This record gives sequence, C-alpha cells and structure tokens, in this order.
Amino acid sequence: MPASKLEDLTRCAVHTMTHKSWTLEQCCNNYAAAGIGGVSVWRNVIEPIGVAAAAKIVRASGLKVPALVRGGFFPGVDAATRAAAVDDNKRCIEEAAALGAEMVVLVAGAVPGMPLGEARMQVAEGLAQVLPEAEAAGVKLAIEPLHPMYAADRSCINRLSEARMLCEHLESKMLGVAVDVYHVWWDAELQWEIDVAAEMDRLFAFHVCDWRTPTRDMLNDRGLPGDGCIAIRTIRGWVEDAGFRGFNEVEVFSNEYWAMDPQTYLDKLCQAYRGHV
Repeated sequence: MPASKLEDLTRCAVHTMTHKSWTLEQCCNNYAAAGIGGVSVWRNVIEPIGVAAAAKIVRASGLKVPALVRGGFFPGVDAATRAAAVDDNKRCIEEAAALGAEMVVLVAGAVPGMPLGEARMQVAEGLAQVLPEAEAAGVKLAIEPLHPMYAADRSCINRLSEARMLCEHLESKMLGVAVDVYHVWWDAELQWEIDVAAEMDRLFAFHVCDWRTPTRDMLNDRGLPGDGCIAIRTIRGWVEDAGFRGFNEVEVFSNEYWAMDPQTYLDKLCQAYRGHV
C-alpha cells in the first residue's frame, strides 16, 4: 500500500492499555485532542468508575468505540471455572452495549498442561453459551488469535485459520475475527485467511503495533509501527483489498513507552501511525 501524504488520524483508534498510566477520561480527552477517531476501551479503566460513568466519558469525547477489551478465557479445569468465565463474558457484552462498542475482543484462553484440542473444544462450548446474549445486544464477538508463544497459558487459538474455523462451526453473523499483526504477521497463509474471513463477512477488527528484534519481553515489549520488522502497511493493504473499512487500532504493551511522558508518547504514536500504517 503506498504511503499517504500525512494521512489524518480519523481511522486510527487507540487502545487505552497503550497509555497504561492514563484514566479513561485522560485517554479520551487526549486522543480526541490529537485528532484520533476512536478509542478501544479496556475493562481495567472501567472498573474504578463503573460502566455508566465510562459511557458518559466516551460519549462526551466524540470518539467512536470499536471494541471493549477483553473477554474470552473460556477453558478451565472444572465446570465451575468454565461457568464463571461464561458469566463474565455475558457481563462483558452488557458493558460493551452500554459503551456503544461495536464488539468485544476475545482472547480464547488456555490452561497449562491442558491439551490444546481440549482447550479449543471448551472455547467453542463457551462461545456457544454467550452468543445468544451477543446477538440480542447487537454486539459482535471478535476472536483474536495470539502468537504461538502464548499457547501454553493465554490462548489456544494461535492462527487465523483456527479462529475462522470456530466461526464456521458456530455459524453466527456476530462471531468473527480480529487480525492483530503482532500475533499473525509470521503466518504464510495470512493473506489467504484474511480474504476468506472477509468473504465470510467475519473480518471484524485490525490491530497494529510492531515486533521488535530482538524482543526483550514476551508480553510488554511491543513496538510502535516502524520500530520492528512487521510489514504493517502491506498487511493493511491486504485487509483493505479484502473490503475492511474499520479502524486501524493501535495496541501497544511496552515497559519502555509506559515509562515515557505520556503526552510525548502520544505524539510519537501519531507520528508512527502516519509514517508506517
């Protein structure tokens, strides 16, 4: 995809976790002031103030809300744990509806020592139990595959094909996929899977950050676009050629950037978005 001339930020959305030290109100006010078009809200910034107050803050900012983050984590070693996860996902759907969020992003979950096949079966069972609530609320559920380095304890869904097969199995128009370049950039079948998801009308979300080389921390060393080796603009071209017209969501977990002055970090983020997304 050719570089644009200082592309504006109206199709950029930023996840609140990207600015971990900011409250929801600080995120919304500063993102809106920067000309950013959307905010994806993590549940940790809702907890101190409640969903009603959070919804009021978001509405006042004028920002769109692509997603509430995050639901999922369905596998469990016993029935009570799995039932609690289902209940929590139902609450997550209610919160998303109250915020006016288009979707809930789902991290499938995993249990150390549990065979991946069993964990995936439990994910399918959990999704089947919460889909009626999502359909009634008009809130989409977006399965986000995570990089294989998280297969043991965070997500048994690691390739876009696995997420897509869950969508095929459950046959709900409210269930789709979130493509996060950090997790799937390495997949040789990525472009094909993006096309298939789009043909199914299940390509719900597109997340961007970068893969540092070397990576210094498995969880909290993501880079801003341009910091690493991911061909972000190429992958954006693939999702847009497939028909995606949603937000490009910046989602960065970084001990380095969290330690920076947050406004300086936001300025750097906007520059990185314009230059590399």
